[in-house]
This record gives sequence, C-alpha cells and structure tokens, in this order.
Amino acid sequence: MNENRNLVLSIILSIIILVGFEFYSSWRYPDSNIQKQASSTNTITKKATQDALPRPSTSLTNTPTAQSIKSPSKIQIVPKDRQTLLKENARVLIQSPNLNGSLSLLGGRIDDLTLTNYYEELDKTSPPIVLLSPSGGNNAYFADFGWVGEGATLPNENTIWTASSKSLSPGKPVTLKWDNGQGLIFKRTYTIDEKYMFSVSQSIENRGPSPVTLYPYGLVSRHDMPEVTGFYILHEGLLGVFDETLQEVDYSDLRDNNTVTNNTTGGWLGITDKYWLVALIPDQQTQMSSRFTYRNDNEGEKFQADFMGPPLTIPAGRSGEVGSYLFTGAKEVKVLDYYEKKLAISRFDLAIDFGWFYFLTKPIFYTLIFINEHVGNFGVAIILLTVLIKIVFFPLANKSYVSMSKMKKLHPEMLKLRERFGDDKMQLNKEMMALYKREKANPASGCLPMLVQIPVFFALYKVLFVTIEMRHAPFFGWIQDLSAPDPTSFFNLFGLIPWDPATYLPDFMLIGVWPLAMGFTMYLQQKLNPQPTDPMQAKMFMFLPLIFTLLLARFPAGLVIYWAWNNLLSIIQQKIIMVKMGVK
Repeated sequence: MNENRNLVLSIILSIIILVGFEFYSSWRYPDSNIQKQASSTNTITKKATQDALPRPSTSLTNTPTAQSIKSPSKIQIVPKDRQTLLKENARVLIQSPNLNGSLSLLGGRIDDLTLTNYYEELDKTSPPIVLLSPSGGNNAYFADFGWVGEGATLPNENTIWTASSKSLSPGKPVTLKWDNGQGLIFKRTYTIDEKYMFSVSQSIENRGPSPVTLYPYGLVSRHDMPEVTGFYILHEGLLGVFDETLQEVDYSDLRDNNTVTNNTTGGWLGITDKYWLVALIPDQQTQMSSRFTYRNDNEGEKFQADFMGPPLTIPAGRSGEVGSYLFTGAKEVKVLDYYEKKLAISRFDLAIDFGWFYFLTKPIFYTLIFINEHVGNFGVAIILLTVLIKIVFFPLANKSYVSMSKMKKLHPEMLKLRERFGDDKMQLNKEMMALYKREKANPASGCLPMLVQIPVFFALYKVLFVTIEMRHAPFFGWIQDLSAPDPTSFFNLFGLIPWDPATYLPDFMLIGVWPLAMGFTMYLQQKLNPQPTDPMQAKMFMFLPLIFTLLLARFPAGLVIYWAWNNLLSIIQQKIIMVKMGVK
C-alpha cells in the first residue's frame, strides 16, 4: 500500500544518511581514481625508478629544461630524535601568538613548527600539536624554497645561510643571505603574521658579467605515511586549487600514480590533515607548473607538493625578486576566509572538506558560530540551531504532519479494506486511492520531513566532523567534546561500574546517554505516525529505534544531541496537530 511505501521510502532515505553518506566506521579510502575535477591541463604519469622526487617541468616556456629541484637530504637508516636534530644546526627562532618553532640555517628550511593553542588531547596539559619536523627523523615534514636552472651554482639543502637576526616574529622579518662565489648573491626574506601565514620573498643580485635565467620553486615534503582518520567522507592527503577547481589526491592514489601534474595560473597546493594544513601559495597572477609526487625507497615513503614559477632573467648588474606565501596551521574557517579575501587566494576555504553540500554546510557553520558567540556554548548553539531550522521549515513540516494525522485517523478504515480485499491487490489499491482522494490525504507527504533532514543532517555532521572549531568543544556534564562520541556506556551503567566496556565490546555497542535519548524520542515519534497495515512491516518498524540507536551511538555527540532535540520538537509539533484534528 501507498502508506507502507511511504514508510519504506523513509527507511531507505534514513539508511542513505546513516550508511551511504555518513557511516562512521573506520573504513579506509577506497582505491578510487584521482578526481576528474582537475583542470584540462592535468596529466598523470608513472615512473618506475627515479634518483629524486619528480619536479615540475619548464613546459611553460621554450627555454631548455631546468635542472631538477634538489631532493630532500637523505634520511638516516636509523632516524634521530627530533630534539637531537633541532640541536645539530644553527637556527632562527620563530615566535608568534599561534606558532612556535624555528627555521634551519642549513638549507634555509622551515622544518620546526608547533601550534601553541592546540593540544593532542582534551586535557590542555597534554603536548601541543607538532606540525613540522626536520628531515632525518621520524615523520619529517618541512617546507622549502629555492631556484633551479643551468649554468650556476645554486643554494640547496646543504647550503649554510647567514641570517639578519636570531628570531622571526610578527613585524620582525628575517633575511637569509648566501653568496655562491660566482657573482650571484641569493636572499630569502621570511615574514610571519599574527596567525599562520609566512610571506617568502626570494631575490637574486647578479654581479656577474652575463645574465642568468632561473626558475623559482617552493615545496612541501612529508616523509613516512601519516596516521589518517580513515573516514570515507573526509579527505586527508595532497590537495590544491588549479584554475578555480579543487583537486584532491589521496596518499593511496599517489602511491599508485607517483606523479600528478598541473599547469595553472594562480591557485595553491599542499598537504592536509583533518584539522591542519601546510600549503604553498604562489603569486596568483603568475603561471606555474605544479606537481604532487611520491617515492618509496630504502629511506622510506616521501610525499611532496611543489610548484615552479616561470623563468626569471636577471641581467648583469641587476637584481630580480619573486614572492609567495606559505600557510602552516589550523584550518580555522574564518582565518581561511580572511586570507582568501586579503591575498586574493583562489578558493582557499576549500581546504576544509565541506563536501557535496558545501552551499549548506558553510552557512550552517557560520550560523553556529554566530549563535555560539552569543550563548558561549556550542551544544546550546546546536539546540538553538535546531529550533531555527524547525521554524524555517515549519510550514512544510506542518503540512506533512497534518497529512500524517489524517493517515493515522484513517488507519482503522484501511485495516477494514485490507480484511475485505486482502487477496485482491489491484482492487485493494484502487479502494485505498479512492479513500485518500475522498479524505484529501496524501500518504507521500510524510516523507517531506525526512527529505528536509537529509541535507541538514549531512551538513551538520560535516560541520561537527571536519571543522576545528568543534574540536574539543564542550557541552554540559559528561559531554566535553561535541565532535567525539558520548563517552558514557549503558553496559557499565554510565560509569557506576568501574570497568571499561570498550575493552570487551565493539564500538557500536558502546551506547551512551544521548544515543539512548535519541532512540527513545524516535520511538515516541514513531508511535505518533500511521502504522503499517502489514503485520510484518509493523514488526520491522518496531526495531527501527533500536537500529538507529546502534548506528548513531558512536557518531559525534553534537549530532546525536541535534537528532534527539529535533525528534522532541517534532513530537511536540505533531502532537499539537493531532489534538487539534481529534486524532488519538
């Protein structure tokens, strides 16, 4: 029957939400093809053996091919301790409100950065997030800039630079200088702002007798495969925007293809974690050749994002200069939007994986931020957002609940029709349709609330899951991190029994207080809806609240709070309508 089809459709839509899009389990990224959204100039090549990590070509010009950008220095077979490595070479301290670390005068790399305002665990006594680390140790991760070209000795990873000062801080830039002894003086000036952006200016003074043509480059190199969240809906790996189009390349995809290239004007590229980003931002008006590269040898795995700009010719007795930016920090939405506007960076906010419902996810995020600024609690903001969504869709939901109330009122008559025409399906459907038409009831309208919730649910889950603003955001009581599952469990009586059920039970059975509240409100709402006339379907629907409770138990607590509160508001709204219509 049509009303049963309506309920079946609702289930299917729910499963699409919970499983198809958002199923939380730690599935690893499938071996999918690299996104087809890359620009038309995109090419993928595979190289079996290489002496160095692949680099951008000079295909943008007609000049002879430039020599390869120098590879990162060799990693020791036995990795050294990070603190030991930091003491091996002279360094320039980096100090800002959000970043602490240093850059090495050996090679001039930025290879030591810590995020001062973010911690590994909820407890702020835990270690701060280490973003960049020097080559030679475990999990090396660094940024470097330089030049490639022919006919000149150029600075590389073994170059010892001299610094204009011992520290780099906002308003106090530092300039590195190196003389190649052949008439070329190289300078590299680093500037840092109050947040996470470095400005990098590279200049060459040509004191030689003839002109020189060189190509500027920048790179971000990551050694060893990092730990990833492993959620299908979240991208972690290499990414960039080329010709206004986002391209995401998973670590596994790069392993398979070795090299992904793009020729583009402007844009940006880098490597992203769930919450952290290291990105190169060339001049947005300049054509560049960029690559994502991979190499695995006896030194381990190496993932790299790099770009090379057009050639710069410096006549004898003259100087030349190019500039770029380096972002190293947390993917805070307002910060990325600020840089996108201030520096005219093409679609910089796409560094955050807002997903298919970008047009909805970002407005929901900003709405939550706005509410939170006034109430001071993201959990309360989620509750108020739920109320706001209910108000916006009130006319649609109200119409749906009126129709569902009519269906519930007609339920006794539908049972009589089933008893009368149960063996004649065609006649039964005919009589059902006549009944709906006579009573002006629409069995399909009950799907409308579910249809409305699909994008909202998806967008809110994205906000809770990918935005760092929700990381470690507390609610009340035992919920101290809205982006994490409810930490309580029914199986130890919510903490009254001193043992950890996670030791013995799978994750989906670790059911906390809020998932139970969500399941109970879903059960109450289900009792208000028209029941299937088919006994088998009726029994199946009885288990839906339990199934959804198990599925949602390990979702972010903020999402479960939203779902429970939405159910409660729906119950109140539907009950009022039923009372007005005289439906029991």
